[in-house]
Amino acid sequence: MTETKERVRVLDTAVLSDDWYVLRKVTFDFLRRDGTWQRQSRETYDRGNGATILLRNRHNGHVLLTRQFRMPAFVNGHDGMLIEAPGGLLDNSTPEERIRAEVEEETGYRVQHVEKIFEAFMSPGSVTEKLYFYLGEYDGSMRVSDGGGVEDEGEEIEVIEVPLEKALAMIDSGEIADGKTIMLLQYAALKERRDQASSETAFTCAQTRTPATISSRSSE
Repeated sequence: MTETKERVRVLDTAVLSDDWYVLRKVTFDFLRRDGTWQRQSRETYDRGNGATILLRNRHNGHVLLTRQFRMPAFVNGHDGMLIEAPGGLLDNSTPEERIRAEVEEETGYRVQHVEKIFEAFMSPGSVTEKLYFYLGEYDGSMRVSDGGGVEDEGEEIEVIEVPLEKALAMIDSGEIADGKTIMLLQYAALKERRDQASSETAFTCAQTRTPATISSRSSE
């Protein structure tokens, strides 16, 4: 199959709005699998890329989430108060720089080590944003402020700490309805199960080897 860039001929790009972020209408010809070219047009909303993180307490395994008002969710029938993992747009920062800053602004914790786990396009049918996903740890010694977000930017963020299992149950109940947060929580649950399975396998292997080792030494 021909490379995608050779299957797309951009004919026109029109800016429809740039009041906050940039909404464009792109007209292009697309080469279909049967060899014919088809003219199409799509709107793309460019708000830059972003980063998000799931923080777990290094002592009790609880997760640190936030709750804030989201107008787009509100106008779509939700009460607008979404429970989310901390995150934000990159602006001119690297993903790691941005997520560290966002964590401190939103939660009041200054995290030390963060681990990037994957990248994903969250709504590729219309939004250009790519999101960088991270895991990190926190404890009380990392608390440097009350968090709550930046008031001048209209943020009023509540910090929530819950056990991982409760957070997963909140997905089932609909209390957590934010996509990136659901992805992070499910990743953490899978990782925890993999780690537990690896530990159990290692323990079983050690137990299996022990009698053979003892028998070998006894026969010397």
